[in-house]
Amino acid sequence: MGEPLKTFVGGTEVDVPNSIPDIRATLPEERREEFDRAINGAGVQEIQAVMRHWMLEAVPDPEAERILDRLARDEAERRSVA
Repeated sequence: MGEPLKTFVGGTEVDVPNSIPDIRATLPEERREEFDRAINGAGVQEIQAVMRHWMLEAVPDPEAERILDRLARDEAERRSVA
């Protein structure tokens, strides 16, 4: 598992769940079955998009899409340098 992702929401640092178990645990119980179906039905080409979608549900920030896009770009840059 990679390093935990973090972002700032209203000046407070918050964790961004970045694994299937962490995302699932953060979701309200009534959303977990739908999450399980989405994750289990995702193929290799779509798993990242599915996880990002559900990370949005778990991040308490109305601008989460922008944050996740930035995290994805940062991660892609980090991997291309390594």
